[in-house]
Amino acid sequence: MEVTDTSHSVTPGQDRAYDASFDELRTGFTAAVSHELRTPLARILALLDSADLPGADVQGLIDAARAEVEHAGALIDEILFLSELEGGKEIVAFGMTNALPVLEGVIDEHADAAARAGISVVATGDPTVDVPLRPRMLRIVAENLTGNALRYAGHGASFTLSAGREGDTIVLRASDTGIGLNEVDIPRLFERFWRADAARASRGTGLGLAIVKHVVTAAGGTVEARGSRGHGLEVRCIFPAG
Repeated sequence: MEVTDTSHSVTPGQDRAYDASFDELRTGFTAAVSHELRTPLARILALLDSADLPGADVQGLIDAARAEVEHAGALIDEILFLSELEGGKEIVAFGMTNALPVLEGVIDEHADAAARAGISVVATGDPTVDVPLRPRMLRIVAENLTGNALRYAGHGASFTLSAGREGDTIVLRASDTGIGLNEVDIPRLFERFWRADAARASRGTGLGLAIVKHVVTAAGGTVEARGSRGHGLEVRCIFPAG
């Protein structure tokens, strides 16, 4: 007697529903990308138009336009990188990486930016802790967590990047004592292009924490955030200890 395996079969209705869901997701992402790119382009055009006005500070306007071009370039780079991650073109986990030296390197590289922002930064933790990420991917996670704090924590805040063991897990923690977020906004923190109202004027791309989440989950971990307005923000990247 012939036996037909239907455990993975998909009905035409389910297939159409999947296609519709995928098309909706793709359309939404395309619209978000278009919106995010339109803003720096509009600013560049406005700056160039202003250069024709009598008494215009042409050099200052050119410098401002150059900064907008750099911002648009950074946004495009992060969009492409996230696309490569989601398409499996970037290998996230390959062996283990000792965490603390990477975290210390990232903090050292951001020391000048932190001083300009008026934020004290430090890397700490268990020097024996390894995380299941390639060194490059761990650096990307640490850089995005640090950059997020430097943009949004606020003058006078402190920021700590650490790695340690908690029970049967490894936790990479990024915590600051800054302005924080409204608790209702915490669940949206890892959405692409989402920024709290108070952060919309910043130079961030809105993709940093989305990249963090994708890298960590691709390596078998989870990401969570906690905090409240006026009481800072903590982001925890949690990996199984092995």
